[in-house]
Order: sequence, then structure tokens, then C-alpha cells
Amino acid sequence: MLKIALIGAGQRGMIYAKYAFERMKIEVVAVVDPKEEKRKVAAEVFQLAPEMIFDHVDLFFAAGKLADAIIIASMDRDHYDQTIRALDMGYNILLEKPISPDPKECLLIQQKAHECKRNVVVCHVLRYTNFFAAIKQIIDSGELGKVITIQHAENVGNFHMAHSFVRGNWRNSEESSPIIMQKSCHDLDILVWLVGSGAEKISSFGNLQYFCRENAPEGSAERCLECKYAPECRFDVRKAYLPMAGEWPATVVSEDQSEEGLLKSLETSPYGRCVYKCDNNVCDNQVTNIVFKNGVTATFHLSGLSNKMHRSIKVMCENGDIYGDDSNNTIKVTRYSSNSKYTGEERIINVESAEGFHGGGDYGLMNDFIQELIEEKNESRSSIDDSIESHIMAYAAEEARLTNQVIDIEELKNKLLS
Repeated sequence: MLKIALIGAGQRGMIYAKYAFERMKIEVVAVVDPKEEKRKVAAEVFQLAPEMIFDHVDLFFAAGKLADAIIIASMDRDHYDQTIRALDMGYNILLEKPISPDPKECLLIQQKAHECKRNVVVCHVLRYTNFFAAIKQIIDSGELGKVITIQHAENVGNFHMAHSFVRGNWRNSEESSPIIMQKSCHDLDILVWLVGSGAEKISSFGNLQYFCRENAPEGSAERCLECKYAPECRFDVRKAYLPMAGEWPATVVSEDQSEEGLLKSLETSPYGRCVYKCDNNVCDNQVTNIVFKNGVTATFHLSGLSNKMHRSIKVMCENGDIYGDDSNNTIKVTRYSSNSKYTGEERIINVESAEGFHGGGDYGLMNDFIQELIEEKNESRSSIDDSIESHIMAYAAEEARLTNQVIDIEELKNKLLS
């Protein structure tokens, strides 16, 4: 029977591992996590013996090769060391994005995977959604001619921004990654996939405008539970987490999902802090311009100030365009008209909803990874070779933003490997 180990028993890692264990009947034989609460939950779910639960990766690797594959869902800056060690031991790997915040480390992981002849599949789950697969199918059919330009937007959701990128693990690029790498390598990857080409040049502009101390109300407290403005503040943790008990993002705050348990955690945890007074430094808005090698141009707009979490995209081709919004799973295909009195031929595609997070992408990815292991193939839709481009693009976008320059992608790659 196929065996899997899990490094990082947080929400993302547990989604993948639980699906493999519960739906695909794959044995999860070991778990590594520095937090006792998470180890305890994982041990119960996967029915693990005490000797197969590790609080440090060194102890896990010292125990020898325990499984056929590893899910690595630890913090961003731990990915490189853990992945290289796992490849050296002969593991196939499902690697949470980003591959690494360091683009050179991304390229070195790619090289190592080739040397060891192991599969490294990156968790670019959007490729596995029915929504983006439908858009890809329309483009590849050629019915609208060649793609000319694309407008794509990721609307993070102001509550998601506050939870993950202001209070949470990915708030500070020095500790994790820039937001365009951590959050939006997904979106850059989708653009590469839809366009069918690597990027040639990138420019980018963005900053942190809203979630900063100058926007805090005068006399506000450092923590919500102590703040006089809490009743009127939409970011008050009582409003953010108590109604979401048992669901994300409340499940990240505490293993105890009772009101008492959540409030106790929020008294001291990072998630109880005022959103205007955290140590966050990642952008809450960023616009990136891309020229692809095949001549297609694209804009990508990341915003942390939106009411809901969703992505919208408009693909403009020679003879028509494709507009989609994944919040309602609808795609509109329009053929261009001859004049302003005629709307053109239109059709609406209602994309079938799929079970699971990211529009079913998480489960689609896991199915792909497990099937690849069973059949001993290396044909994943999000292999390390397919996934590397988006990470170089994300790094280039951040470099362009910080230096106010246009970044040439090939020059950047040569520099990284020199």
C-alpha cells in the first residue's frame, strides 16, 4: 500500500493528507509539526503510533525513509532545506506553494528533482479547477482566434487579508514571502498556463496603504479585546472569528472552537491584534504588467481591499473575448460585433461546482499526485518544471516594484544561476 508522510499539519497540509487518507484510502504513516496541538489532532485523525509523531524534521529524517511520498506544507522559508533532504532520501513530494521565497532555491530544487529522478508536484491548485479548465479549453479550441491580452484580478477579501497577511503567518516578507509570491504565484501560474508561454518582461507597482498604524483610530488599543472601538470596527476579532467557529479562518486560531476557546486564544495569539498595529509589511495592493514571449500582454491586479474572495478574468482574443468570475462559476463567451447596435453572439457557461476548497482544485491536485505515484509517471499538470515560471515571475514583479524597473526574465534567470 502507498504510504505518505506529512510535514506541516496546518490547515493546508491536513486538507491534502485527510483527502488521501479518507477518500483514497492512502496510509498516512508519520506527521511532523512543531505545535503540540496540531500533532495531537493529526495523530487522532491518522491513528498514528507515538513513535511516528515528530516535533522536528531532524527527528523525522533521522528515522530513515518511512513512506513513498511526503506532503511538505511547512512555512515558506523551510521548504528548500526540507525538500532537498527529502529528495536525497528518495521521496516523491507534494510541495505547498511557494516552492521557496528565494528564486535561486526554486531552480535548485528543480535541478535536484531531475538529478534524483523524483516527482515534485507544486500545489498550484487553480489548474485543477473546473472554472479555469473551462477557460483553457475555450482558448485551446481556437474558436476565438489567438489570445491578444488578458486582464486578471485576485480579490483577496478584506477579512482574508487581515487574517493571513496582516495578523497571520504571511504578514511579513522577511519571515515568509512577499504577498505576490505567497498568494499570487497561483495567479501568475494560471496566466502562464492559459497563455502557453513563459514571460519576457515584467513591471509592477504596489504598496501597503491601509493596514498600517497611521490609519488606527486615536486611542485605539493594541488588541481588539481591549479596544473601545471594537463595537464599530469591522476587523474586531469577535466579528471576524466567533461567527466562523468550526470553519476557516476560526479553525486556524484555536483547536478549541467553542466561544470560550476562541476568545481565550485571541487574548494572546497574533490573531487578536489590531489590524492597524501589527508587524506586517506586505502590500495590500499591487498591479503587475507582463509581456509574454509569444507577444501576449497581461495585467494582474492584486487587492486586499475587496468584500469577498474571488478571481475575475477577461481574455481578449482576435475574434471575441472570455469573461469569468469564479465567485459564481460563470463564464461569458462573446464574439465581437460589427457595430455598436449589435451586441455580438454571446453564450453563458455555468461551470459545474466541485467539492472541496479552491473550487475543487485541492482534491483534483491530490488525485493527480496519487495517481502519478501509483502509475509511476511524471505527467502532473503542476510539476516542478511547469510551476517554476510563476515563481520567477513573482520574484521579478517584487523586484520591479522595489526598484521601479522593468525586469527581463531571461536576464534574471541567468543572473540567478551565475
